[in-house]
Order: sequence, then structure tokens, then C-alpha cells
Amino acid sequence: VMASYMGQVATFQALISQRVAQSTNLAVSFPANNAIDHEVNRQLRKLRIAPSARANDAEYARRAYLDIIGMLPTADETAKFLNDDSADKRQRLVDDLLHRPEYADVWALRWGDVLRVDRQKLGHKNAQSYYRWIREQFETNRPFDEVARSIVTASGPLSQQPAGHFYQVVTKPGERASTLSQVFLGTRIACAECHHHPFDRWSQTDFYGMASFFQPVSPKTTTRGTLLAVSKTKPLVHPRTKSPVLPHPLGESIPDDLLETDPRLELANWMTADDNPFFARAIANRVWAKFLGRGLVEPVDDFRETNPPSNPQLLDALAKHFVKSNFDLHELIRYITASEAYQRSSEPNTSNMGDEMNYSRALLKRMDAEVLYDAINQVTGSSDKFQGVPKGARAVELWDSEVRHEFLSLFGRPQRKTSCECERGGQPSVSQVLHVLNSPNLEAKLQHPQGQVMQLTRQHSDNVELATAMYLTFIARGPSPDELREASEHLSLSSNRPAAAVDLAWAMLNSLEFLFNH
Repeated sequence: VMASYMGQVATFQALISQRVAQSTNLAVSFPANNAIDHEVNRQLRKLRIAPSARANDAEYARRAYLDIIGMLPTADETAKFLNDDSADKRQRLVDDLLHRPEYADVWALRWGDVLRVDRQKLGHKNAQSYYRWIREQFETNRPFDEVARSIVTASGPLSQQPAGHFYQVVTKPGERASTLSQVFLGTRIACAECHHHPFDRWSQTDFYGMASFFQPVSPKTTTRGTLLAVSKTKPLVHPRTKSPVLPHPLGESIPDDLLETDPRLELANWMTADDNPFFARAIANRVWAKFLGRGLVEPVDDFRETNPPSNPQLLDALAKHFVKSNFDLHELIRYITASEAYQRSSEPNTSNMGDEMNYSRALLKRMDAEVLYDAINQVTGSSDKFQGVPKGARAVELWDSEVRHEFLSLFGRPQRKTSCECERGGQPSVSQVLHVLNSPNLEAKLQHPQGQVMQLTRQHSDNVELATAMYLTFIARGPSPDELREASEHLSLSSNRPAAAVDLAWAMLNSLEFLFNH
């Protein structure tokens, strides 16, 4: 509940328990592996929501593969995991995935969106250099406070400081301030450039205080390439009061003088401090949203008093763990994936069918366009040659978002013209459904003589074995008895067994179980 008066806002947040259906058993156990589960379960009990059961091993493996490395497990990888009887196999799987090169590929793609790897602004060489720097941060698992510091304080030759390419994409001091605030602090301050934020505390003074940090920074062309120069700090002028506004972080008092030649050093120190009220919570919320399908603050880059987290104590626990681990993303991912909240089934019960914000069950998540296209190529045994990357490279390795590709554009690939997560389209459309049903390109992949479907058909003369292999390949699990009977009957009754296998594969490709991460 929000109250607004003369530019000020106040909020009140209440939990309202639902009426419980008689068939719902609220006496079910609420298992807990770490502080995440304690906070999730505490809220579920208040709301009288019973959690779904634990996901089975096949569901967990597929989910972890897609979330961590943006790939489906192969049939062999699925079978190996299902046949492993070790009690710690889920934790070991996560560790293995974090150290695979595909981890850096998919997380560089995700952060390349909001950090604006834009070839149109940077040119081919500079955009590729910027992307490679971002990917290296994930490949080496560099502490994320250092990643943020490198961008905020970048200076000198861009050939040696690729993080500084950000300042070539975003050129105005105010845009730099609002972009980095949105990316690293989860806070939108852009509208405060012209007026007091209508639903938050930020004023024009706050906006120009942040913008003043970036006023001295400008790219300079030299004989040795582009140099990111930092001149003497000159405070920006408040457009209404006409008074100078010295650089100062959000929510902090305005200093009497400038203590640093480059004021961004002060900003970076404030931003990455252990007690900063924004940084750790914003990054933890972004990562949580990737794994659970919804941020505790949603949208993930819109933290404000009038958009509070759905579970404030849980967000605090995530941020505290992130800080304690020295901003280690691997450790944060291990922490999240070890929780029972992450490991729950997507199958609802009578009490949580309408719950989409308290993590009582796994939500169906849309795959990123690049991840979905790679999954299709993986299960069909095909590949595409994308412009700007070597032959055989996956779509998630396509650092240039301007490369034309019908499927990627149709399924929501962003153009990277803003740092808003909303640029990546997440809503399904009729065009997408029709494309997967009717695309000649997908049909050609399924029917290719050297493709996966035809190879499996040749390898397995027994229809039961073929149906099982296809389920492991496409759905990352074995078929149920009913599925196995129907699939094998379909293959047996057809006069053209390869064509019947293609029909079966295309049906799997169009299933929600394939198209969504669950």
C-alpha cells in the first residue's frame, strides 16, 4: 500500500493468508538446506501455502544445465546422472557445470545485454574486445565487486582497458549515471533528471550528484588508439536552482569539496563496500531471478520503496551471503542451487497453483532466444554459421546482437539499445508457435540424413529402444510407460519408419516440456 503527498511516499506491506482447500495438507514437511529455505518456508507458512515436492533427478539436471551453462544435457549425460547413486551428485553437478567453458559463454551473453555490447556504437573490433573482456570475467570467476569497479573507474588506453568501451556506448554523464545505477544498483534514476521521482526518494539533486561523477570522462582519439581521458572535475549545474552539484552517491550528503582527482574512485569505493545498501542486493536479485524465474524485486532493475521485495528477509540473506563470499558468483550460484526452493518440482498442488511469487514451486521459464536455438541445434544434431564467429559456434557465443537471424529476432533477442532487462522479449507469441510448428528450416534439421534423428533411427532397430533414446535426447528423461507404448506403436505402425521418427521428434520439439525450462 502506497501513500504519496507533496513529492514524498510511504509504503506499508502486508501478507494476507489464503483460504486453504480441504484437500491441501499443510502438515507437509518444509525441508530446509540453508538460510534461503528458512526464509522461503517462513513466508509460505504465513501464507498457508504448501510447497511442491522435490524435483526428480532428471528435472533437476535439465534445469541446472539450462540455468548454469545454457545447454541441455546430452542423452549420455542424463543417463550418467540418473545412474549415479551418490548423495551429493546434485552439488557435484553444479560444480562441474560452473567450470565448463559454456558457463562463461551464456553469462557473458546475459551481461553483454545490460552492459551494452553494441557493434553499431563501437564498431566490430571494439565491440568484440568489450565482449571478450566481459566473458573473461566469468571465465576466471573474478569477484563481481572488482568487475563493477573496473567499469566504473576505467581510464587510459582502451586497448588495455576494454571495460572502458562502456563509455563509448553511453556518452552523456547523466546516461552513464542512470545506466550504471540501473545495472549495478538496481535503481532507476533517469526520470529524476527532469523532476523528483514520482514513486521514489530520488530528486534532481541526487541525479546530478551521480551524473557529476562521469562529467570528467571522455574518449580521446590518439595515434595509439582511443584513450579514455579524465579531466579536472567540474560539477554539473542544477537546472532549476542553477547551483553547482558536486559528485555524491545516492542517498549520501553532498561533500564540501572534491577529495579525488577522479571522483569515480570514491563512487566505486562506496558502491562495492560491504555495507552498501544497493549493490549486493541488486546483483543477488538478478542472479536469483535467472534461477528461480522471478526476482524478489521485479523488475529486477527497479528497486524502490514503492516496489519492495516480495520477501525482504530472503533478499537480505542472499546479499549477506554474497558479501561474505567476497562477491563470488560461483558461491552464490552454489548457495541458490543447493536450496530446496530451487530444487522443487514445477508440478503444483492445490494450495500453490496460484502462487507465482513465493517460490513454493518451480516456475516455467522461457529460455533466452539463443539458448533455445542452441537446444534445437543440439537435439537435431545440426549447426549454423553465424556471422562474426567461427563455424560451429553456438548462438550464445554470438556477441553481435545486430547479426540478422529470423529465429533469434522472433524469440526476443535484444538490440542492446538500453540497459533494461525488458529489452529481451519474454512473452510468447502466435508467431513463435507457428514458427516451431511450420518452419522449413527446423524441418530440414530434423530430416537431415546426418542429423540426430536419422542417426538414432539407424542405431536402434528396436522401436522401444529408439523411443527411449529420443526421449533422452529431446526431453532429457526417459519416457513414461504410456509415452513409451504410444511412441513405439507410432513407429511400428508407420510404413516409413524414418518419417515416423521425424514426426515424433517434431512433436517433442513443440512440447512445453522442451520449449520451457521447468
